[in-house]
Amino acid sequence: MKKIIVSVTNDLSTDQRVDKVCSTLQKEGYEIVLIGRKLKNSIPLHRSYNTKRIKLIFNKGFFFYAEFNFRLFFVLLFSKKDMLLSNDLDTLLPNYIISILQKKKILYDSHELFPEIPELINKPFVKKCWSRLESWILPKLKNTYTVCNSIADFYDNKYNTHFKTILNLPIKREIELGQFPFKTKGKKIIIYQGAVNIGRGLELIIDTMEFLENCILVVIGNGDIYKELVKKVDLKNLVNRIHFLGKIPPSELHKLTPLANLGLSIEEDLGLNYRFALPNKIFDYIQAEVPVLVSNLPEMKMISINYKVGEIVKNRKPIELAKQIEGLIEKDFSNELKKAKKELIWENQKEKLISIFNKSI
Repeated sequence: MKKIIVSVTNDLSTDQRVDKVCSTLQKEGYEIVLIGRKLKNSIPLHRSYNTKRIKLIFNKGFFFYAEFNFRLFFVLLFSKKDMLLSNDLDTLLPNYIISILQKKKILYDSHELFPEIPELINKPFVKKCWSRLESWILPKLKNTYTVCNSIADFYDNKYNTHFKTILNLPIKREIELGQFPFKTKGKKIIIYQGAVNIGRGLELIIDTMEFLENCILVVIGNGDIYKELVKKVDLKNLVNRIHFLGKIPPSELHKLTPLANLGLSIEEDLGLNYRFALPNKIFDYIQAEVPVLVSNLPEMKMISINYKVGEIVKNRKPIELAKQIEGLIEKDFSNELKKAKKELIWENQKEKLISIFNKSI
């Protein structure tokens, strides 16, 4: 049995893409070890494959990346393995060095254009360092894949690589309904799930909620601006209409998403990473039969138009956006959503994933 060590920098608990990849490969007969980091609030894991969380002294900034990569290098160095799967640029360096030193196969899954993330917009030196690392290693890799065609094309054109596309689709599931921990009777539910970071359109939707009196906004997730947004909601006296549930396990999230009348993915065009983004939350909304409102950006727009499961943001002024939402939540997308959810599932992607790994042996 071939052993694959998979590495990420998150705490493993909510990374659905990596879990799907690991589970799929395990069922194909590979032995899997998934490595991430341990946080103070990390919830226990119950996976069918082996996991390892690295406890760090530093949890953000340069020292976090330096410490994690240093420790990951030695974990990889002294672990038995046949193949290495690096997820994103922030785990690539130790994986690549070990693959050279020990002559092991390496595969790379790029979840985003890492040097183009909004957090690096005002950090040109840091961005330059990540870009140089990327330009040094990526052209040397033979087994690479990513989350959408736009990112694959970008890398292929820039580095003459051959990225394949594995969409981050949800596993087919029956709809189960949970219950929100607050009253929702008579209200329309707007949901946002995912990272609570800059550029996700969360400030915009909070401002928009001032004009949507019959709606409740539910934000599920955590991130860099979580506390800032909670304060903003308090200052605007919207605490009864905007609820933050923090980070919750996928098993619970899947029961809350179907309760919504509209799912949001209204990221701002803050550089190529967001411009080419195809967030998995869009597919989660569709699987839950919830219509979507998405940004006018290439990959998101393509899903909305091709599958007719929602609308594209027409105007990012709060009062105009509120008018669009009011009209959108009264429309019926049920037939289109039922059709789309049958096609946009992980079961229709996994054979491509398995083929990548089997060919790289």
